[in-house]
Amino acid sequence: MTKMNFDQAIESALAQAMEEDDNIIIMGEDVHTIRLNLFARFGKERVKYTPISESGFVGAAVTAAMAGLRPIAEVMLADFLAVTMDAILNHAAKIAFFSGDKWNVPLVIRTACGGGYGDAGQHEQSLWGWLAHIPGLSIVVPSNPADAGGLMLSSIYEDNPVIYFEHKLLSDFWMENMAIGGRTTVSFEVPEQGAEGEVPDKWNPIPLGLLNRMKEGNDITLVSLGVSVHRCMEAAKILERKGISAEVLDLRTVIPLDLENIKKSVEKTGVLIVVDEDYMQFGLSGEISALLLEECLSFKYGRVCTENTIPYSIDLELQALPNTERIVNKALKILNK
Repeated sequence: MTKMNFDQAIESALAQAMEEDDNIIIMGEDVHTIRLNLFARFGKERVKYTPISESGFVGAAVTAAMAGLRPIAEVMLADFLAVTMDAILNHAAKIAFFSGDKWNVPLVIRTACGGGYGDAGQHEQSLWGWLAHIPGLSIVVPSNPADAGGLMLSSIYEDNPVIYFEHKLLSDFWMENMAIGGRTTVSFEVPEQGAEGEVPDKWNPIPLGLLNRMKEGNDITLVSLGVSVHRCMEAAKILERKGISAEVLDLRTVIPLDLENIKKSVEKTGVLIVVDEDYMQFGLSGEISALLLEECLSFKYGRVCTENTIPYSIDLELQALPNTERIVNKALKILNK
């Protein structure tokens, strides 16, 4: 096993895949500098930098995928997916269905998401619930380096489009370029275990739709993804000191959703909290509860989410986003402790 940070793990998995398959290309703004090692290794024909036109190069990536390539289109921030939505919603997600699987779109859209560093609601949104609403897409949100590489490998070899989210607080690149510069007086809730960890010597795909049980517990189930998994783990330690045994589940993917293993956990504990940095209304947290109710489960339920537009003030922002304190308080309230 080798230790890598989150960024290195993704790049390592990409390099392995690109070495094995000449049809894999990377395209996006400034990728020749952001992915300099891959650019130097594979050249400008396979690491293609584009104009600053997300709608243009994501649209081009859809047709490239239909023509036999396996493109990874890099949209710098999840917020900017808004300008690509015609290509994603009306084309990439529907082509396989409309063609009876005669055409496929093996496309990965890689994007950075999440807040906690003071960039507000036009640069810090997560939005996986919004995208998961669209049939035909897979949605991937890793929480640690080993999962980041394995899930990237699976995403590349999916025959239909995948949106791959990486949380900026887990990324050295994003922390250096977005969070630290000019903000040296601000402290960030950055989980060390997620930003760096052991990875395999050779990458193997991690199946999409299979959650990871991070911690066993009997009294309450905490379900999350991305950076919030680490806040759930911290909350579980605090709850343990209060005599409460929390089980922590890392979804890893929104679509496909591992409902079966969520159900097993909730059947055991009888209490569920969904922690989601995406917006609460009409989102992942409500969908999970609805699916479990349709399975005729009886359980206590709560959620800790982003409930409104993310404020610019870092103090207000940290109150608005899910955090360890909010998770613990929600658990104690539900359990009447």
